[in-house]
Amino acid sequence: MASDKQTNLEELHQKILQSNICPELAATATQLVFGEGNPNADIVFIGEAPGKQEDLQGKPFVGASGKFLNEMLEMIGLQRQDIYITNIVKYRPPNNRDPLPEEKRAFLPFLQEQLNIIKPKLIVTLGRHSMDVLLPGLKISQVHGQAKRYHDQVFLPLFHPAAALYNGGLRQTLIDDFASIPAILKKI
Repeated sequence: MASDKQTNLEELHQKILQSNICPELAATATQLVFGEGNPNADIVFIGEAPGKQEDLQGKPFVGASGKFLNEMLEMIGLQRQDIYITNIVKYRPPNNRDPLPEEKRAFLPFLQEQLNIIKPKLIVTLGRHSMDVLLPGLKISQVHGQAKRYHDQVFLPLFHPAAALYNGGLRQTLIDDFASIPAILKKI
Protein backbone atom coordinates (compact mmCIF):
# COMPACT_ATOMS: atom_id res chain seq x y z
CA MET A 1 0.00 0.00 0.00
CA ALA A 2 2.80 2.41 0.90
CA SER A 3 4.24 2.30 -2.59
CA ASP A 4 0.81 3.11 -4.09
CA LYS A 5 0.57 6.24 -1.97
CA GLN A 6 4.14 7.17 -2.82
CA THR A 7 3.42 6.67 -6.54
CA ASN A 8 0.24 8.74 -6.29
CA LEU A 9 2.15 11.53 -4.54
CA GLU A 10 4.84 11.48 -7.22
CA GLU A 11 2.16 11.65 -9.93
CA LEU A 12 0.54 14.59 -8.15
CA HIS A 13 3.93 16.33 -7.95
CA GLN A 14 4.29 15.93 -11.74
CA LYS A 15 0.72 17.11 -12.27
CA ILE A 16 1.45 20.40 -10.47
CA LEU A 17 4.50 20.95 -12.68
CA GLN A 18 2.58 20.08 -15.85
CA SER A 19 -0.41 22.26 -14.87
CA ASN A 20 1.85 25.31 -14.65
CA ILE A 21 0.31 26.50 -11.38
CA CYS A 22 1.21 30.11 -10.46
CA PRO A 23 3.73 30.59 -13.31
CA GLU A 24 4.79 34.03 -11.97
CA LEU A 25 5.61 32.45 -8.62
CA ALA A 26 7.34 29.49 -10.26
CA ALA A 27 9.49 31.88 -12.31
CA THR A 28 10.95 33.46 -9.15
CA ALA A 29 11.47 30.16 -7.30
CA THR A 30 14.30 27.66 -7.69
CA GLN A 31 11.99 24.65 -7.66
CA LEU A 32 8.68 23.23 -6.54
CA VAL A 33 8.71 22.18 -2.88
CA PHE A 34 6.10 19.45 -2.88
CA GLY A 35 6.34 17.91 0.56
CA GLU A 36 8.10 14.99 2.13
CA GLY A 37 7.79 12.31 4.73
CA ASN A 38 5.89 9.12 5.32
CA PRO A 39 2.99 8.64 2.87
CA ASN A 40 1.30 6.48 5.54
CA ALA A 41 1.72 9.08 8.27
CA ASP A 42 -0.98 9.59 10.90
CA ILE A 43 -0.05 13.28 11.05
CA VAL A 44 0.40 15.79 8.27
CA PHE A 45 1.87 19.21 9.08
CA ILE A 46 0.98 22.04 6.74
CA GLY A 47 2.83 25.32 6.61
CA GLU A 48 2.18 28.26 4.34
CA ALA A 49 4.95 28.40 1.73
CA PRO A 50 8.62 27.49 1.33
CA GLY A 51 11.29 29.92 2.51
CA LYS A 52 14.79 30.44 1.18
CA GLN A 53 16.36 27.20 2.49
CA GLU A 54 13.33 25.17 1.43
CA ASP A 55 13.49 26.66 -2.06
CA LEU A 56 17.19 25.81 -2.36
CA GLN A 57 16.91 22.26 -0.96
CA GLY A 58 13.51 21.39 -2.39
CA LYS A 59 12.28 20.21 1.01
CA PRO A 60 9.78 21.79 3.42
CA PHE A 61 10.83 23.11 6.82
CA VAL A 62 14.61 22.77 6.56
CA GLY A 63 15.58 26.26 7.82
CA ALA A 64 15.43 27.55 11.38
CA SER A 65 11.69 26.79 11.63
CA GLY A 66 12.38 23.24 10.53
CA LYS A 67 15.05 22.74 13.19
CA PHE A 68 12.60 23.93 15.84
CA LEU A 69 9.91 21.65 14.41
CA ASN A 70 12.33 18.69 14.57
CA GLU A 71 13.08 19.47 18.23
CA MET A 72 9.37 19.54 19.05
CA LEU A 73 8.80 16.27 17.19
CA GLU A 74 11.56 14.67 19.27
CA MET A 75 9.84 15.90 22.44
CA ILE A 76 6.77 13.82 21.55
CA GLY A 77 8.80 10.83 20.39
CA LEU A 78 8.46 11.37 16.65
CA GLN A 79 10.90 11.96 13.82
CA ARG A 80 10.54 13.52 10.39
CA GLN A 81 10.20 10.09 8.77
CA ASP A 82 7.12 9.36 10.96
CA ILE A 83 5.15 12.33 9.67
CA TYR A 84 4.39 14.04 6.39
CA ILE A 85 5.06 17.74 5.94
CA THR A 86 4.08 20.15 3.22
CA ASN A 87 2.92 23.71 2.55
CA ILE A 88 -0.20 25.15 0.97
CA VAL A 89 1.78 27.06 -1.62
CA LYS A 90 4.52 24.93 -3.15
CA TYR A 91 6.77 27.71 -4.52
CA ARG A 92 8.68 30.26 -2.48
CA PRO A 93 7.06 33.70 -2.72
CA PRO A 94 9.62 36.40 -3.65
CA ASN A 95 11.41 37.84 -0.59
CA ASN A 96 9.39 35.51 1.64
CA ARG A 97 6.30 37.67 1.29
CA ASP A 98 3.01 36.11 2.45
CA PRO A 99 1.34 33.92 -0.15
CA LEU A 100 -1.42 35.80 -1.99
CA PRO A 101 -5.03 34.60 -1.72
CA GLU A 102 -5.07 33.59 -5.40
CA GLU A 103 -1.84 31.59 -4.93
CA LYS A 104 -3.38 29.74 -2.01
CA ARG A 105 -6.53 29.10 -4.05
CA ALA A 106 -4.52 27.81 -7.01
CA PHE A 107 -2.67 25.28 -4.86
CA LEU A 108 -5.55 24.23 -2.61
CA PRO A 109 -6.95 21.47 -4.88
CA PHE A 110 -3.47 19.90 -5.01
CA LEU A 111 -3.11 20.11 -1.24
CA GLN A 112 -6.54 18.47 -0.86
CA GLU A 113 -5.46 15.70 -3.22
CA GLN A 114 -2.21 15.28 -1.27
CA LEU A 115 -4.26 14.84 1.92
CA ASN A 116 -6.69 12.46 0.20
CA ILE A 117 -3.77 10.25 -0.80
CA ILE A 118 -2.15 10.22 2.65
CA LYS A 119 -5.42 10.09 4.65
CA PRO A 120 -3.90 11.28 7.95
CA LYS A 121 -5.74 10.97 11.25
CA LEU A 122 -4.60 14.47 12.22
CA ILE A 123 -3.79 17.55 10.17
CA VAL A 124 -1.69 20.11 12.01
CA THR A 125 -1.84 23.59 10.49
CA LEU A 126 1.26 25.67 11.19
CA GLY A 127 0.43 29.36 11.19
CA ARG A 128 -2.60 31.39 10.27
CA HIS A 129 -2.32 31.03 6.49
CA SER A 130 -2.69 27.26 6.44
CA MET A 131 -5.38 27.44 9.12
CA ASP A 132 -7.36 30.05 7.15
CA VAL A 133 -7.36 27.90 4.04
CA LEU A 134 -8.48 24.71 5.78
CA LEU A 135 -10.49 26.13 8.70
CA PRO A 136 -11.83 29.46 7.48
CA GLY A 137 -13.13 32.05 9.89
CA LEU A 138 -11.11 31.09 12.97
CA LYS A 139 -8.61 33.28 14.82
CA ILE A 140 -5.38 31.45 15.57
CA SER A 141 -4.87 33.41 18.78
CA GLN A 142 -8.15 31.92 20.04
CA VAL A 143 -8.02 28.36 18.74
CA HIS A 144 -4.33 27.37 18.76
CA GLY A 145 -3.77 24.03 20.45
CA GLN A 146 -7.46 23.02 20.26
CA ALA A 147 -8.32 20.05 18.09
CA LYS A 148 -11.21 20.75 15.69
CA ARG A 149 -13.25 18.24 13.71
CA TYR A 150 -14.30 19.56 10.32
CA HIS A 151 -15.71 17.46 7.46
CA ASP A 152 -14.77 14.22 9.28
CA GLN A 153 -11.16 15.30 9.63
CA VAL A 154 -9.41 16.34 12.84
CA PHE A 155 -7.31 19.50 12.65
CA LEU A 156 -4.97 21.03 15.19
CA PRO A 157 -4.17 24.69 14.54
CA LEU A 158 -0.77 25.72 15.87
CA PHE A 159 1.30 28.86 15.65
CA HIS A 160 3.96 28.74 12.98
CA PRO A 161 7.41 27.75 14.29
CA ALA A 162 8.85 30.88 12.64
CA ALA A 163 6.53 33.06 14.73
CA ALA A 164 7.77 31.33 17.87
CA LEU A 165 11.37 31.96 16.83
CA TYR A 166 10.70 35.70 16.48
CA ASN A 167 8.46 35.94 19.52
CA GLY A 168 9.87 34.24 22.61
CA GLY A 169 6.49 34.32 24.35
CA LEU A 170 4.93 32.19 21.65
CA ARG A 171 7.71 29.64 21.86
CA GLN A 172 6.49 28.01 25.07
CA THR A 173 2.87 28.21 23.87
CA LEU A 174 3.80 26.32 20.72
CA ILE A 175 5.81 23.73 22.69
CA ASP A 176 2.85 23.22 25.07
CA ASP A 177 0.36 22.95 22.21
CA PHE A 178 2.65 20.55 20.38
CA ALA A 179 2.91 18.36 23.47
CA SER A 180 -0.84 17.65 23.22
CA ILE A 181 -0.46 15.86 19.85
CA PRO A 182 -0.01 12.29 21.24
CA ALA A 183 -3.14 12.63 23.43
CA ILE A 184 -5.16 13.99 20.51
CA LEU A 185 -4.03 11.12 18.29
CA LYS A 186 -5.08 8.59 20.95
CA LYS A 187 -8.58 10.11 21.07
CA ILE A 188 -9.14 9.98 17.31
